[in-house]
Amino acid sequence: MNPPITLSSTYVGTGAVASGARAYGRYSNPTWDPFEDALARLEGADVPALVYGSGLAAIASALDLVAPGGTVIMPTHTYQGALLGAQETAKTGRFDLVTVDVEDTQAVIAAVRSATEAKAQLGHERPVLLWIESPTNPMLEVADLPTLVERAKADGAFVVVDNTFATPLLQRPLESGADVVVHSVTKYLAGHSDVVLGACVPADATVRDRLLHHRSIQGAIAGPFDVWLALRGLRTLALRVERSGQNAQMLAERLADHSAVQETRFPGLRSDPGHDRAAAQMDGFGAIIAIDLGSAAAADALVDGCRLWTPATSLGGVESLIERRRRHTAEPETVPEGLVRLSVGIEDVEDLWADLEEALESVTGGGA
Repeated sequence: MNPPITLSSTYVGTGAVASGARAYGRYSNPTWDPFEDALARLEGADVPALVYGSGLAAIASALDLVAPGGTVIMPTHTYQGALLGAQETAKTGRFDLVTVDVEDTQAVIAAVRSATEAKAQLGHERPVLLWIESPTNPMLEVADLPTLVERAKADGAFVVVDNTFATPLLQRPLESGADVVVHSVTKYLAGHSDVVLGACVPADATVRDRLLHHRSIQGAIAGPFDVWLALRGLRTLALRVERSGQNAQMLAERLADHSAVQETRFPGLRSDPGHDRAAAQMDGFGAIIAIDLGSAAAADALVDGCRLWTPATSLGGVESLIERRRRHTAEPETVPEGLVRLSVGIEDVEDLWADLEEALESVTGGGA
């Protein structure tokens, strides 16, 4: 029932090493296999996924797919680690970086077309990489995923989708034609805030070979015990996604009506700008809520006033986390100072609401 944990840095062998054979711990480990196979099946991939030592290691591997001198196009609001990593790599001249409003479908399509035409002289087959995150972190913008993937692929671009927020239970970008899906396994897939891992799920063997080469040469590998924990967490993914999503829907509806909250972003709200897209292309709305309280002081007061919600970075665990995102200096300035990101867990929803409501009363100095 439970695959063993293989703690070995090398494997016995003589003679020439055949492709795919066990040889050294940096290239493969039997503990990785069941997790990589399970994640691939969840995403609908024909080849195994690749697990990495962190989400950023997986992101770096995916970004390496773009041709030298090419262009990476990213949402203005995307996971700050991915954006910062791309910005720093662009400074070295490895590729150009363009940021776009991912909700503006035509603007994204135009950016891909412009970059593809500008880089045609490089002579590479695919000189442009479109990076999509939907819903975005932390603004919860929803991209027209099928359209963007189709148009970008038609223009000859690589398409990578960060599917961390949605998980493969709610969204499967490979079905729309994406080349790679990226996950921070740390979040929903592992689900218990006890490992730091990442994964890439490639659409085909050719892309997988490139990603595997990058992982092996750069040494961005995962410890076998961490991957075993992630596989154990994966067994309850469906239950956790269902419960946390139900909680998030109820809390978002209440937060949207609270006088202390200036704006609530959650795709499950009919009033949310991304609701129609999310309803059309997702099997649920996730469990991340973003609220704007108007100022850093109000947001900090909310966070400090909570007792059940834990003030911490990260998301996707069984526990509910709360954080003012602009406390991170790397967060884009277009993220409001008063924006609070809520990662809704699986606790009793009335307990979660009572804690939030009491903290919100301290912000307003009275009732809702």
